[in-house]
Amino acid sequence: MGQKINPLGFRLGTTQNHHSFWFAQPKNFSIGLQEDEKIRNCIKNYVQKNQKISSGSEGIARIEIKKRIDLIQVIIHIGSPNLLIEGRTRGIEELQMNVQKEFRSMNRRLNIAIIRIEKPYGQPNILAEYMASQLKKRVPFRKAMKKAIELTEQTDTKGIQIQISGRIDGKEIARVEWIREGRVPLQTIRAKIDHCSYTIRTIYGVLGLKIWIFVDEE
Repeated sequence: MGQKINPLGFRLGTTQNHHSFWFAQPKNFSIGLQEDEKIRNCIKNYVQKNQKISSGSEGIARIEIKKRIDLIQVIIHIGSPNLLIEGRTRGIEELQMNVQKEFRSMNRRLNIAIIRIEKPYGQPNILAEYMASQLKKRVPFRKAMKKAIELTEQTDTKGIQIQISGRIDGKEIARVEWIREGRVPLQTIRAKIDHCSYTIRTIYGVLGLKIWIFVDEE
C-alpha cells in the first residue's frame, strides 16, 4: 500500500507557498484557522451566487489571506474579475460588506484586492469548476475530461492528470477513472505541480474529482 501525500504540502518551501500568512499563539491558532475558512467560504458563495447573472466566468483559482494586528488583506486570484467589478451589483464593495457582516466582532479592517489570471484554464480549481458544470449537465465524463485537457493544452502546461471517482455517469457500481496527457512527475520535488480536490454533487450521487497540472520544473 502506497504512502500518499498532498502534492502541495509536499512542495511547500520549494515551488509552493502558503495561502495564509499570519502568526498566532498555539491557543489561538484554531480560531484563526476557522476565521480563514469562513472568509474563503463567504467569498466563494458570493461568486457562485452571482455566476448565474454573469455568464462566462472562469471562477476563483485561490484566495490568499494576510493578517496584521489591525488589518486583514484578502487577495482573490480570479479568471474573470468583471464578475466582482461590473454587473447588477456593486461587486467588490458588496462582497466586502458581506464578509464584514460575518465578522461583526472583528476589530480589524478588511481589504479585498483582485488579481486577474491571464490563462485561467491552467489553474486546477478553475478547471475543476468547469468540469463540475459539465458533469452536472450529464455530459459524458470522457468527453468532459478530453475537453478539459484541450483547454489546458492552450495554456502551455507540460502535463495534466485527471481522476474521477464515484457513480460515474449514474452507474450503480462506483469506480475510478483517470486520464493523463504529457508528464506529471509527482515524486519530483522541484517540479511545480498545481493540485486540487473537488466535490461534485450530481443528481445520482457525489463524485470526487482530482486534478494535477505540471506547470514547469525548476
